[in-house]
Amino acid sequence: MDELERWLAPLGLAQLAPVLRANDVDFEILPELNEADLEKFGLSLGQRKKLLKALASLTAPSARTAPNATLAPSQIPACSAERRQLTVMFCDLVGSTALASRLDPEDLREVIGAYQRCVAATVARFDGFVAKYMGDGVLLYFGYPQAHEDDAERAVRAGLALVEAVGRVQAAEPLRVRVGIATGLAVVGDVIGTGAAQEQAVVGETPNLAARLQTMADPDAVVIAQSTHQLVHGLFELTDLGRHDLKGFGEPVQAWRVLGQNRRRDRFEARHARGVTPLVGREHELGLLLDRWQQAKEGDGQVVLLSGEPGIGKSRLVRALRERLANEPYTPLSHFCSPFHQTSALYPIIDLLERAAGLSRDEAPERSLSKLEALLAQLAGLATNQPVLTLYEDVHWADPTTLELLDRLITRVQRLPVLG
Repeated sequence: MDELERWLAPLGLAQLAPVLRANDVDFEILPELNEADLEKFGLSLGQRKKLLKALASLTAPSARTAPNATLAPSQIPACSAERRQLTVMFCDLVGSTALASRLDPEDLREVIGAYQRCVAATVARFDGFVAKYMGDGVLLYFGYPQAHEDDAERAVRAGLALVEAVGRVQAAEPLRVRVGIATGLAVVGDVIGTGAAQEQAVVGETPNLAARLQTMADPDAVVIAQSTHQLVHGLFELTDLGRHDLKGFGEPVQAWRVLGQNRRRDRFEARHARGVTPLVGREHELGLLLDRWQQAKEGDGQVVLLSGEPGIGKSRLVRALRERLANEPYTPLSHFCSPFHQTSALYPIIDLLERAAGLSRDEAPERSLSKLEALLAQLAGLATNQPVLTLYEDVHWADPTTLELLDRLITRVQRLPVLG
């Protein structure tokens, strides 16, 4: 773990070290970075804010010459291995050998460099960690050094984003990649090698499985293991590739190809496609929601905010409300914010329209337009006095745009029969 990564690790931003190195950023120019610079690197809003706040401590001349001076010894993480639930990705550039035979070595260096920078910037949006560059291949971890509850989902989203982003890299011919993803227990953190060959080694069958899946993927395809499929089933459209005999594995391995995000379901339904547990101990909260709904039906618009830590049952409570209202006429509108779209204030609206119209990423624009026209015609026929149940979920309160939109909703809601 180099000095830059050791400084970033306590901030939960160690995965940004490859992005900064790919842009030739070191401690000498690190304090000079601004919001615009970090946005060009592809960093998310939260990452930019955290890094800019930490950079304030590097403005002193002594901090530039002694990067660890801003950290107490106890704050510098030891390079010790840890047992982790890890999602590992292998990304490989298709046809690099043929590309090398057609390009001058200096031109090839520029292409590979642009490809590696693209990979680093793309996975940084999903808090992925670039463990090692291997020529035209890249080894990435999700769940290390910082773990998230949805690391498998982040890895799959990053894989799909890589296919698109690498295809846009300026090169003599279009670049294409293969991506393999697997999830499982591993021991990660031992630093092996020196200099450019240094990496955070991971021990276990998970990286081997990800590497094998990458070799069987078609160009511009993302292939995942059964272990990852169990964690993202319902969130993405998947194709069963069957069981395959892979080198080093005694039993045939089940594989799935990821086609894209599942837009036919909202996030809660997608995550609970196999059913939910009964609602217990929420009679008071459910009664409060039903009371507010009754007031909304009588023309007194209401706004109800359900706030709390992730996983305590907010979405489950909303689902119970909708079940109670199953026999009442109303129009449900569900908006879902996303940590992966923090720079798009209108993402919840776009997502709602895509789900309501049944849009598909691969269909022709004319077909999408026809679906939108049909949806608008259907909405135009709705009774204007029908109550509307508007639901916003996964709202990011640090986003000032979201706060402004919610404030406008609360200001105007007294004139509308809305429960949001």
